[in-house]
Amino acid sequence: MKIIDISVAVDAQAWEPDPVIHEIMTPAQGAEHMAEEMKEFGLEISPSDLPNGELLSIDTLKLTSHTGTHVDAPSHYGSSVTYGDGVPRTIDQLPLDWFHRPGFVLDLTRVEEQVADAAYVKAELDRIGYTPQPMDIALLRTRASEWVGTPMYFSEFVGLDRSATELLLDYGVKVIGTDAFSVDAPFGDMITRYHQTQDQGVLWPAHFLGREREYCHIERLANLDTLPKPFGFTVVCFPFKVAGAGAGWTRAVAIFEDED
Repeated sequence: MKIIDISVAVDAQAWEPDPVIHEIMTPAQGAEHMAEEMKEFGLEISPSDLPNGELLSIDTLKLTSHTGTHVDAPSHYGSSVTYGDGVPRTIDQLPLDWFHRPGFVLDLTRVEEQVADAAYVKAELDRIGYTPQPMDIALLRTRASEWVGTPMYFSEFVGLDRSATELLLDYGVKVIGTDAFSVDAPFGDMITRYHQTQDQGVLWPAHFLGREREYCHIERLANLDTLPKPFGFTVVCFPFKVAGAGAGWTRAVAIFEDED
């Protein structure tokens, strides 16, 4: 099989609206740290007892659950929903089989503005000759990943409107992924259209639809332009199990089985 990494790195050197803090304890510092910790258990050991005076390195990070490639859970979209018992599920409560499914890619790079509607999505499905099946994972290629690590990554991409999102959910899709910062249009685009129209429906329509229909987003994917074909592959994107969280990081990959 061929495995293609479709994730971005969590990088403290890259520009983020919520900066990542990454502190590294070196192996030598780890030895000193361990020696002090062991005293609390009544144990004595010196760093000099260890080869080269080193033990292990330790990385400490401060970041949001929406940093890097991550899966949004239904609880991210609001405190209540209109389906089920009215309580949206958190990332640790979702069924794992949602995140190991056939995938397909929609090219949004030809959208003239910054939001795609159902008509565009339907035309794109017709162009690639694919009808989504229930539980497929939809991936949106916007070229946003070209701007990873810069402020432009958060403003130069294409999102979905409500009609486009509903169309994918009507096919039975439970997970929609994008190589952009958000499945919705950029903040500036949505807010400008809201001031022009006073229509609340243009504000975060893909996210807010999650208050009515249970589904997940994968945001901040990468390398979707390197996938050799638009369907006929498997997406694996198990989210990190963070109890009670509205999102979880994932190392998403696309798997193409050997066709020889």
